[in-house]
Amino acid sequence: MRLTRKRKLTMAAVAALSTLTALTAPIVAPDTAAADAPCDYPAQQLNLTNWKETLPTGPSGSPTEIKQPALATYSSAPWFNVNARCTGVQFRSPVNGVTTPNSSYARSELREMTDNGTERASWSATSGTHTLTFREAFNKLPNTKPHVVGAQIHGSDDDITAFRLEGSNLYITKGNDTHHKLVTSDYKLHTVFEGKYVVSNGKIKVYYNGVLQTTISHTGSGNYFKVGAYTQANCGNSSPCSSSNYGQVSVYALKVTHS
Repeated sequence: MRLTRKRKLTMAAVAALSTLTALTAPIVAPDTAAADAPCDYPAQQLNLTNWKETLPTGPSGSPTEIKQPALATYSSAPWFNVNARCTGVQFRSPVNGVTTPNSSYARSELREMTDNGTERASWSATSGTHTLTFREAFNKLPNTKPHVVGAQIHGSDDDITAFRLEGSNLYITKGNDTHHKLVTSDYKLHTVFEGKYVVSNGKIKVYYNGVLQTTISHTGSGNYFKVGAYTQANCGNSSPCSSSNYGQVSVYALKVTHS
């Protein structure tokens, strides 16, 4: 009887240790996991009810935008589609992509909306609490100028802060300071991480894998979240000038709350 009890205790200890190991283990790319959602459209992988997608395609100066309800059943490989293993959404933007009038860089990027995707989100940093949590990985960087933005908070006129990868250096930006906070100097492509913005009382708290990295003062209104691949290179500073030269980000989880 004593031996049986000892065995049971030992097995319980092993189980507890296994659970602890699972909770504290590094994030592994979901590309290696089994699919757990339908694979036809990005909206089957991520809740895109209150988002719209801007593509790096369309007439010059007027990139294609996909809004709800069309976004619910929309896919456009390779720019915006479920990845090959059906574990996340691929966002790809080439250096020769179509740009918006206020930028010289193309993007495949989600823009936060409200009212089931019918209205543009626009919130104040001094009223309520606004949170974006996402899991993503940078997959590909453009040549010569290997810079890509994977998520950002945009204000009424310009970006406020962003997660920006330059080579192996992952930064959190602050306004025009693209090197405000170095998160890591050893980022490897395809490494999945969790990013989070929490905005309240005129402060933006920025987290990386659950650890607070920086707090940025911001009291403006007209704010909204953006997630995807915003390639920071074009045909003027990156070669070749073709769709084979691009930035790419995969997004595996996406959640916004306002309270």
